[in-house]
Amino acid sequence: MGSIRSRLTIEFTAVLLGTMLLFGIALLTSRRAMVFRELNARLSQEAEQVVAIIERVRQSGGPIFISGPDSLASPDPDIRVQQLLELVPGYVRITDRKGNIRYESALIRDLPTRDSLALDAAARSMSTDGQSQLIQLAQEQVLLRTRKLNGDRANQLWVGTSAESASLFATDLLATVLIIAPFLLAISLSGAYFIAGRAFSPVDRIIDQVEAISDGRSLHRRLAIGAAGDELSRLSSTLNAMIERLETSFGALRRFTADASHELKTPLTVIRADVERSMSPQSTGTEKAIAMEEALQQVTRMADLVESLLTLARADEGRFDLHREPVQMSDLTREVVETARLLGEMAGLTIDVPTMEDAEVLGDATRLRQLFLNLVTNAIKYTARGGRVEISLARSDDQVLFSVRDTGIGIAVADLPYIFERFWRADRARSRASERGGFGLGLAICQWIAQAHGGSLTVESRLGRGSRFVAILPLSKSA
Repeated sequence: MGSIRSRLTIEFTAVLLGTMLLFGIALLTSRRAMVFRELNARLSQEAEQVVAIIERVRQSGGPIFISGPDSLASPDPDIRVQQLLELVPGYVRITDRKGNIRYESALIRDLPTRDSLALDAAARSMSTDGQSQLIQLAQEQVLLRTRKLNGDRANQLWVGTSAESASLFATDLLATVLIIAPFLLAISLSGAYFIAGRAFSPVDRIIDQVEAISDGRSLHRRLAIGAAGDELSRLSSTLNAMIERLETSFGALRRFTADASHELKTPLTVIRADVERSMSPQSTGTEKAIAMEEALQQVTRMADLVESLLTLARADEGRFDLHREPVQMSDLTREVVETARLLGEMAGLTIDVPTMEDAEVLGDATRLRQLFLNLVTNAIKYTARGGRVEISLARSDDQVLFSVRDTGIGIAVADLPYIFERFWRADRARSRASERGGFGLGLAICQWIAQAHGGSLTVESRLGRGSRFVAILPLSKSA
């Protein structure tokens, strides 16, 4: 019985039995206290009845053996008093001022010597008016209660009654519990198992649905969310969010694998063709040299691709350490601008630097240079001859903004959410067949570099009107 349902059933039954036990103990204790209160009330009434008898006889003018200091003159009580006191049920005992017994009821007179001594010892130990004491006799338990007479404790009255009703109640209660307990146990086990089954039926459905989804081909499916808003609904919502992230990750992984395979397949095919052509007996020396040169270009292209993939893989695993040091952004930007002007001159573009402010960041100069050059190279690559590229460096509060604006072909609004994805290229702007075609990893690497430095990379673009990329980096605390 290792299922949660079985364990809950056993635990629920154990709790129920423990609760029943505590309830039985509380019921027995309270009932015994109630029985003793009733017995004390009865004894109090009997004592008042004895006092009333004595007072009635006194008022009638007859001799009362406990009425005054001369009561010991007659050792025997008045016959009328004795006859009336015999009508009082239970144990009744009266002593005079010197402790001599003046009256005992028939129940006391009929007690064995041992019980009589026990009763006498208990009576002598009770000196407080209204005090009660439970005495164990041979045949039964007796509750004894004291009562003073004639306004002082010189004349004492004790009344007692059997306390077996309290024991009988405990015995009856125990017998009832022993008879009913097996039926309650069976009912509680069945009820707990049924309730636990109903409570876990939605969990079983969730398990079945998750098992159907977990094969990797059904990540588009979602779990049904109940309208109760309980914990299971929250669990279904959480699992749906996780499945959605898994679907996105699996889709990105499939696209990544397909794109990487395609990017590697093309240069490998070209290299194979070049090698076969260079090995052909009909090829001349010049043709062989051209083939080997093309193969070398493709090998260089593959090496760049593998290096980019390795960079992103290390970044994803957090194993790419940045060598942080204070970097003067103005000096780094001037180096990037010089390179941009060389590239722009060959492409027939104008490179402008409208803003250049001093700023210092704590970062890896090599990676920051790679970030800036990638942005500048993309701007030059996708801007037609005669266009313009603006590079600016500005400070804003505790941040520094490196921006690259171009007048190139721009990016469609629908494509903007995807430009930082790996191997993504807009069809018209970054087609593999285009002379501008790259791997589609540059912007992904740029975004990682910016985020690794505690910054971000944003883009604004309109198709046919150019783009503006802004790398936002935090200033160093010493700046």
